[in-house]
Order: sequence, then C-alpha cells, then structure tokens
Amino acid sequence: MKPVKRKSAVDSPVKPPVKHRKTRQTRTAGGGFVDKLHAYRDHHAHALFSSLGRLVTTPFTSIMTIAVLAISISLASGFYITVINIQQLTANLENSNQISLFLKDDVSNETANHLTATIRKNPSVQAVKIITKEQALVEFKAYSGFGEAIDVLDKNPLPIVLQVLPKNTLQDKQELEALFKTVKNLNEVDYTQIDMQWVERLQSIVEVARFGTVLFSVMIGLGVLFIIGNTIRLELHSRRDEVMISKLIGATNAFIRRPLLYTGFWIGFISGVSAWFIVAILMLILREPVEKLSGLYEGDLHLIFLGFIDTLALLLASSLLGVFSSWAALLFQLRHTRPE
Repeated sequence: MKPVKRKSAVDSPVKPPVKHRKTRQTRTAGGGFVDKLHAYRDHHAHALFSSLGRLVTTPFTSIMTIAVLAISISLASGFYITVINIQQLTANLENSNQISLFLKDDVSNETANHLTATIRKNPSVQAVKIITKEQALVEFKAYSGFGEAIDVLDKNPLPIVLQVLPKNTLQDKQELEALFKTVKNLNEVDYTQIDMQWVERLQSIVEVARFGTVLFSVMIGLGVLFIIGNTIRLELHSRRDEVMISKLIGATNAFIRRPLLYTGFWIGFISGVSAWFIVAILMLILREPVEKLSGLYEGDLHLIFLGFIDTLALLLASSLLGVFSSWAALLFQLRHTRPE
C-alpha cells in the first residue's frame, strides 16, 4: 500500500485576511442633542396625557375635587366682576359730582363763553356746560312753582351758571381739590358749590371694594393651594409602591415628580374652565333682572363679563396654582419617601 501523504500547512494555500471597511459611527455614546430633545419631549407628552388618564380613571374623586375648586375660584371671579360693574355704575354717578360756578351779576354772556373756553383747556376738566340767565329763568319757572312771582320782577335775578364736570373724580381726590380751588379763585366767579362729602364717600366705597377683591382673591388662592396640595399628597401615597420601585432602579425625584406636577396642572386648569362656566351661567341668569332694574331708573347699565385677557388670566392663575401647590407638596414628601 502506498502511504497517504498528508497535506501540511505549508502546502495548503493561505487565504489572505479579509479587510473590513471601517464604518463611521454617526452616534455618540450618549446620543445626540436632537435625540435627547426628542426623548425629553416624548417623556413630557407621556406624563401630560397619562396624568389626565389617571384623573379619568377615578371620576368620582376627580369630580369632587374639581367641583370644590371651581366653586371657590368662581366666588373670587364673581366678586371681581361685581367690582367691575360697580365701577361702571360709579362712572355714571360721576356726572353728579360736578362743580357749579355761579358767576357775578355783571358778567355778560360773551364773557361767560370766553371763560367756558378757558376752563375747558384745563387737563382736569372733562366738560363744561353753560346755563345762561334766560335758560335758568325758564327752568326756574318750570320746576319751582314760583313762575308768577318771577314775572312780577323787573329784572332777572338769576346768575349765569357754569357746570364743570371733572375727570377721574373717583380716582384722584387731590386733583379734584386743586381744580376746585382754581375755578373758585376766578375773578368772574361769585360762588362755587360742590358736594365733596359725597365724592369722598364714593371714593371710599370704590377703594374698599378694590381692596376687598384683592384680599378675597388671596384667601381663595390659599385655599386652592391647600386643596390641590393635599390631593397630590394623597395621590403620591396611593402610588407609594410605584415610587419605591422607581427609586430602587435609580429614578430621580424630578422624574417621579413630573407626572404629579402635570396632575396638579390638569386639576387647576379644569377647575378654572369650570369656574368660568359657572360665572357665565350666573351672569346670564342675572342679566335680564339687572337691566330691567336699570331701565326702571332710566339707566343704561349692562353687565360686564370677563374679557379675553381676564379669561386668560383666570386660566393661567388657576393652572399655576395647581402646579405650584403640587410642587410644594412633593418637595417635602419625596424627601421623606425612601426605599427601606
């Protein structure tokens, strides 16, 4: 038998090593900035809508909480609207806060007209109305009941009267007093009359209403803070096991806090929207009776509702109150919530 020759390693052809092409890595180890931004956006979107879903899964608790907050916010909003309508009413009453200037007997109509034009140039004056002697005599005969006695007189004893209507009588008392002193010292003026006590009372009523609105709104805001904060605290307590597991796998407090902050936002926002509808319904109910009452007194009072800017301010304030109260409650609770 012929011996079988074995092929040695030398005899076998050696294949050249395959050269692999070097590929450029387009991603860095931690991901690009755009990828991080997308991940951050997706996480916030998930937290936003998942927090809303949790409110929907507990309808009774959510409705009770939002109803209490909506009624509280509607009280503050209603008080604010009341003050606005009171200011509208007092704006009409300002017409009665006029300064009456009784001119001297020897002042002619031409001089009175010139004096009227001079007073109109004063920046504190809104309007000036002149009542001549003839007009005053006609009104006196019509309303006094002494028309026959006036006819006996040889000369018209009534003076020329200038009715000066100041600007902003309810906002600036010092400006009104300065105007009163200015017109009182005019050479053509014999006597000046104004009911300053009525003006002061009206100014005090408006100031008290404004201060009461601010104080009442602050108290309502504190109540909303405590209610939403307690709601978020209970929500965190019900999710304690979930929070513990998240902390064990390395989740930060900010990561755990984020969906609960969105829960507070939804509670505040929905409460603000509900409060707006409550106030709107109440205004619709009161609109017709108030306008009817105004018509009986020959007035033209129309109820003013929340405008576009006021509505945005209401929704923004209620939403911020929800977020801030949630953050304040979680800041304390998460520090004392640690895995055992």
